[in-house]
Amino acid sequence: MSSLYWPYLVADYYHGLEIVTAVVGVIILLSSLDDLFIDGWYWFRQLRRSLTVKRRYAPLTAEQLRAKPEQPLAIMVPAWLEYDVIASMLETMVSTLEYKNYMIFAGTYQNDERTIREVERMRRRYRQLIRVEVPHDGPTCKADCLNWIVQAIFAQDTRQSVPFAGVILHDSEDVLHPLELKYYNYLLPRIDFIQLPVTSLERHWYELVAGTYMDEFAEWHTKDLVVRESLSKMVPSAGVGTCFSRRALTELAAETDNQPFNTDTLTEDYDIGARLAQRGMRQIFGKFQVEYVTRRRSWFGAGPEKISTVAMPLGVREYFPNTFRTAYRQKARWTLGIGLQGWQQVGWTGSLATKYLLFRDRKGLVTSFIAILAYVLLANFFVFYLADRFGWWTVYYPSYFRPGGWLVTLMWVNAVALLLRVAQRAYFVNRMYGWEHALLSMPRMIVGNFINAMAAARAWRLFIGHLITGKRLAWDKTMHDFPSTDQLTQQRQRLGDLLLSWQAIDHGMLERALEIQAREKRPLGEILMEQGWLDENTLREALSFQQGAPAQAAPPTDPLPHRPSPP
Repeated sequence: MSSLYWPYLVADYYHGLEIVTAVVGVIILLSSLDDLFIDGWYWFRQLRRSLTVKRRYAPLTAEQLRAKPEQPLAIMVPAWLEYDVIASMLETMVSTLEYKNYMIFAGTYQNDERTIREVERMRRRYRQLIRVEVPHDGPTCKADCLNWIVQAIFAQDTRQSVPFAGVILHDSEDVLHPLELKYYNYLLPRIDFIQLPVTSLERHWYELVAGTYMDEFAEWHTKDLVVRESLSKMVPSAGVGTCFSRRALTELAAETDNQPFNTDTLTEDYDIGARLAQRGMRQIFGKFQVEYVTRRRSWFGAGPEKISTVAMPLGVREYFPNTFRTAYRQKARWTLGIGLQGWQQVGWTGSLATKYLLFRDRKGLVTSFIAILAYVLLANFFVFYLADRFGWWTVYYPSYFRPGGWLVTLMWVNAVALLLRVAQRAYFVNRMYGWEHALLSMPRMIVGNFINAMAAARAWRLFIGHLITGKRLAWDKTMHDFPSTDQLTQQRQRLGDLLLSWQAIDHGMLERALEIQAREKRPLGEILMEQGWLDENTLREALSFQQGAPAQAAPPTDPLPHRPSPP
């Protein structure tokens, strides 16, 4: 082709870029208007409540939570290949919770020997822990594992005088607050579904991928879920930090052949929240202010380490993935379950507010790619800018972006909306993690856009493959981290308090053993073993845990827990 035509081809290409930019700009505007509506609703609600509700009513206090008698509660922990974190999670949970009347049901698969060994080791230590075995190979889906756990809980109900008032859902990487069960206990049985905020444990400043979870959850679980509850009276479950009343689970089980969790979706948490709302069960997004201990180095890790407290809503904290691949694969599961399977199974049912929120959940299936396309367009325009500056671009067509035209106005509106988006993200991140992470939330938005685009692409690919082949979508495992004892800034417990929290002994045994110890000046553990109230393996586990050293696992001697009947 003659070199005479190249300037015109370049001009045509630039003209095409302007047309595509106009289309992208309109789509971004529509998405921005959606975000601005959520922002406006949240801030107006905050203003109204500060002038009315907060002036009329005193806030709930920890003393009120502690004053209510403890009801029996059950905690579900589904586990597939969680051998590296589940023991630490259970240790931390039991030693942290300010609650005694609860049991933990950990679900494992028959072909996951390493996780089984860890749960069995913890079961010999904690009398309130029951291992539930899924009697077929994994992975299937999280809902399948949960359904087997629910059957074990129902079976346990028949063996105790007072049934469980509530059932709590947690994952093997969750870090709980001491008052969590006290909070659920206070609200049960008046509330059928309680969701606590979920946030990321703080990461180093250079961990950009994990930092995107800090930013997104800081905003979503401070603002977006509050607006969802206010708009639709429905709260989607986050899959952790979720409490179901006994009534909620029994009614769902009765209607679904003893399978309250939907095994046809990868986001059973989102699904069950919607189904409970359809049945008119009362739901809330819990917002109870507590203090967390933080250990933080200022000035992006260069300053001195400071231990302080930060006021935050009571919630669940955990580490999220810190590599690009694990992050987009995890988010692909969320996108697939919420966006595509939810669309297929739920459609567009519900009130106008519910339909709007369904649209908001699903718009990312398209807008994730639009954000990347915007970056590509920006790079192209930068190249043309350089070409113009160096005189390489010689043929120009009249631009669609004329000064004062509607497209220029559109670009300015989008720019203002983006600045508002960045400012609000930084505001919520600053409240939880400090100004350094607030500044980093700006470049991390770009990282998050690429993760979300890859997640959407993977979700589309898996869903289309499922439709074509009919192959069932299985539990896509994400490996987890759990914080060290030092990171959690835990305090060492006395042996008697530790054994009480494990429910290895009761208060009467401890009091009698302490009386003997006061007279005879002998070790408490020796006295408990001598009286037949404690076995040697449990004492060794307790002493090792107290010292922060790994205990030697003894060979299992207790029989395996009874398998419940198939759901």
